[in-house]
Amino acid sequence: MELGLYSFVENTKNANTGEERNPEERVQDLMEEVQLADELGLDVFAIGEHHREEFIASNPATLLAAAATITKNIKLTSSVTVLGSDDPVRVYQEFATLDLISKGRAEIIVGRGSFIESFPLFGYDLSNYEELFDEKLDLLLQLREQNPITWEGKYRPAINNLGVFPQPVQEKLPIWRGVGGTPKSAYATGALGLPMALAIIGGYPEQFVQFAEIHRQAAAQYNRPKPKLSINSHGFIADTNREAVDQAFPVFKQMMDKIGKERGWMPMQKNQFEASTTLKGAYHVGSPQEVIDKIMYQYELFNHDRFLLKMSIGSFTHKQVMRSIELFATEVAPVIRKETAKKAGTREN
Repeated sequence: MELGLYSFVENTKNANTGEERNPEERVQDLMEEVQLADELGLDVFAIGEHHREEFIASNPATLLAAAATITKNIKLTSSVTVLGSDDPVRVYQEFATLDLISKGRAEIIVGRGSFIESFPLFGYDLSNYEELFDEKLDLLLQLREQNPITWEGKYRPAINNLGVFPQPVQEKLPIWRGVGGTPKSAYATGALGLPMALAIIGGYPEQFVQFAEIHRQAAAQYNRPKPKLSINSHGFIADTNREAVDQAFPVFKQMMDKIGKERGWMPMQKNQFEASTTLKGAYHVGSPQEVIDKIMYQYELFNHDRFLLKMSIGSFTHKQVMRSIELFATEVAPVIRKETAKKAGTREN
């Protein structure tokens, strides 16, 4: 199993101290986080696109390009690129350029996004939300297949036999689709033969098994090879479970209550949070052993190929995040790789 991290580059006030880093400091901290993840052997680092004041990640490709210059092995991807409000040609060019800088380590995870700020910002009509994504995904996939390209759609001007440059190091840029939990999206992803990044950030993971099954069944129905699956979840690791829960709760609550106020959710309670950190809950918060147990529990459910952990849901201190990355890479990852390799071998036999 591939193991990695994802971030929206949050820059909220520290829930315990009230302190806030300036954007320059936050970006430099991010670079140190990516560099540590690479040095300790994690497989993937992803940055998600957002256009809100609490995040400094409106342009993941630029941040990933900076990270490419200070890393050697780790794969670098968006999570997600909000394709409906972007131009697929520009996205392809940005990530092809990232692939050149990183010597073949670029990927793209596209999605419709969990927020809508980018649509009015770039002049798109939200009534065309789904259609914009579907059409632009079609163009992005065509860009991998033909150069020069001829293409015509409804919402974007047609392209008539034009070259798109630069081209990436990899023969085909890996493109995943991020899915937040709708059967229709899981089916469409499988029908296209695309790997799926399934976000599980609430509820009970066992409720999401149907999406993995739909994804694989759709791929088989359209005679596609079995597509890869990533599980992407929130979490935080400390030396002990109590330490992890006590450090994480105020940070998670601060961000979730802010978003929840916009969406009509009730404020997060401590007992609710702690329930989500138990074995069958959604949050990977705890000691290394507890996080190992949870990842392996979910592996039995999903048989997934990749797991990405988002440990900066709000503003932990930089020291806390670096320690969490260290524990994930040195204590959790080796066990997960060994156990999943063993189980995969057993299934093949």
